Amino acid sequence: MRKRIWEQYLDERDQKVYTSAGLGKVYGLGKKPALVIIDVTYGFTGEESEDIEQSIKKYPTSCGEEAWKSIPRIQELLTVSRKVNIPIFYTIIEGHKHNSNEKTAIKGNVFGHPTLVEGGKGTEIVEQLKPIPGEIVISKKKPSAFFGTPFISYLVDQNIDTLIVTGTTTSGCVRASVVDAFSYNFNVVVPEECVFDRGITTHAMNLFDMQQKYADVISTNEVITTLKKKVQHA
Repeated sequence: MRKRIWEQYLDERDQKVYTSAGLGKVYGLGKKPALVIIDVTYGFTGEESEDIEQSIKKYPTSCGEEAWKSIPRIQELLTVSRKVNIPIFYTIIEGHKHNSNEKTAIKGNVFGHPTLVEGGKGTEIVEQLKPIPGEIVISKKKPSAFFGTPFISYLVDQNIDTLIVTGTTTSGCVRASVVDAFSYNFNVVVPEECVFDRGITTHAMNLFDMQQKYADVISTNEVITTLKKKVQHA
């Protein structure tokens, strides 16, 4: 069995408790999935793969090298999603131009940084994942893709029953969006290699927690294989 990224952080007691409680049920993809790419903008990736301590000098929210490990896998999933013709949504975070950003997405005034306010370079989706006509980009001011946005209305309109959630950060906007999606009774799938975070431990443990309670955290290859099979049998 494939070793999961979070296993090194769990002690014997934790593993036993979660297993005994019967958590971690897998639901799989429903009949009408959609792909969601959360905040994969230059503000969270930097403009190239470099050490995070260097990257945050220009973009304080950057996840550095971890972002550039995930981008090719998200790109792979995006290509397949386009081929099988499932709906695709993106989110971006933009700080307010003229109002306080003290509570935009996270505590503090990080999103008041010039690169992260409305129209700044840091709010642009990376070139490798650039949307094409027909794909919807949602601007948000809070962690969840749902909070204060029309996202749920788009999903209802297209009869979506499953969200494949990718992007960043695992412990922040990805998790918030996953919890809200689960709360709206969507099936939620998180392709493990398609999400990233600035923190190594927080990334792993939030994946574990989502897997146990809110989502199916599975490999990107599994998601791609399942998507292709669904189209073949449609």
